[in-house]
Amino acid sequence: MSEDRRTAERVVIVGAGMAGARTAVALREEGWPGAITLLGAESHPPYDRPPLSKAVLQGGHGGDASAGSEGGASAGSEGGASAGTEGGASADAVTGPAGATSLGIDFAALDVELLLGHPANALRAADRLVVAGDTVLPYDHLVIATGADPVGLPGSETSPGVHVLRTLDDAERLRPVLAAGRRIVIVGAGWIGAELTTAAREAGCPVTVVEATGRPLADALPAEVTAPMAGWYEEAGARLLTGTRVAAVESGGVLLGDGSRLRADAVVVGIGARPATGWLAGSGVELGADGSVRADERLGTSLPDVYAVGDCASFPSARYGERLLIHHWDNAFRGPVTVAARIARCAEETPVYDPVPYFWSEQFGRFLQYAGHHSGGERLLWRGDPAGTSWSVCWLRDGVLTALLAVGRPRDLAQGRRLIERAARLDPERAADPSVPLKSAAV
Repeated sequence: MSEDRRTAERVVIVGAGMAGARTAVALREEGWPGAITLLGAESHPPYDRPPLSKAVLQGGHGGDASAGSEGGASAGSEGGASAGTEGGASADAVTGPAGATSLGIDFAALDVELLLGHPANALRAADRLVVAGDTVLPYDHLVIATGADPVGLPGSETSPGVHVLRTLDDAERLRPVLAAGRRIVIVGAGWIGAELTTAAREAGCPVTVVEATGRPLADALPAEVTAPMAGWYEEAGARLLTGTRVAAVESGGVLLGDGSRLRADAVVVGIGARPATGWLAGSGVELGADGSVRADERLGTSLPDVYAVGDCASFPSARYGERLLIHHWDNAFRGPVTVAARIARCAEETPVYDPVPYFWSEQFGRFLQYAGHHSGGERLLWRGDPAGTSWSVCWLRDGVLTALLAVGRPRDLAQGRRLIERAARLDPERAADPSVPLKSAAV
């Protein structure tokens, strides 16, 4: 593509979360000379989401997602503090909750047009137009980075005192509830449920957590790994009800499946998220059964010059032999580099996108990190006592390390991530010894 042609072309990025903001920065890093428009549904400038369940809820001003490296589980993945050094930091310090979540990117210096408070309604691919209310944007290249929307429950959108935690406004509405020490019911004992419980208990709120399955994190980890985690809720002073279905959310509490009710001053629903791709209906962009955009190995879609990245996109992983949909920060941070290279260069010059997934979570005074992907059938290998405060679990397939969960053992995570990247085999006996560095167990 000639330089003159590139200069005349426009990239429209739909979605101003981490994936969208990072795509704009990565395009300029690639030397893209054309126009870039970043379209965001929220009125806030792009911000970091991991601190929402930490610094913002607790009224702090300095949440730093990068402390856990990359990939926070909290409040959705489309955000990341380390992006603040990319593309020029703003000279003006931001204080308050916005300061805790600021990316620090100077979009004006990058010559990126921000259109905020403009949720996309439709894609007219034949005309190469994005429709956002009364705004119609022509594009030469389109990046879909609309993230994911929280899953609700019957009554959750109409009943007063019901919260989710996905946006800065969500956190601002929930923060005074915690500050007042209100009685809270949290629906869901997944990653976000655990972090919400931690913040609420630290604020002195009475907390009951209702989980439909028989254990915390049932959709994420095997039963033997989550076994010690139920006790973390009790240690924190929270009541955990497993195997309990919420039939509906009501004013002043929740209706359970058995007909009983739990009273609460506030209800927080944290039962997962779905790709925010409804606006693509009828566009010709291929979606999966899970609602994700089915991207290829370089994050292109079924339409020419249309790409997808972050929480809304799934991609084929040769490393794991299946299509992955990753709702974590690291994916939203790394994927845009591939998209930007494909737009600024060409597909043949763009490396295949096949990362080792990574995320972290801070809950109940513990720092959890996970790298890799497991799908069942792997051998579990423990490093340390799960009854203690520091331990790890390795997943081995035919002796090869495919995934690792580290609780309070960041060195295991750092070494394990590199071992997973190179598909290293481990000596099981040495790997099971927590006093042996994990890298030394490679054979």
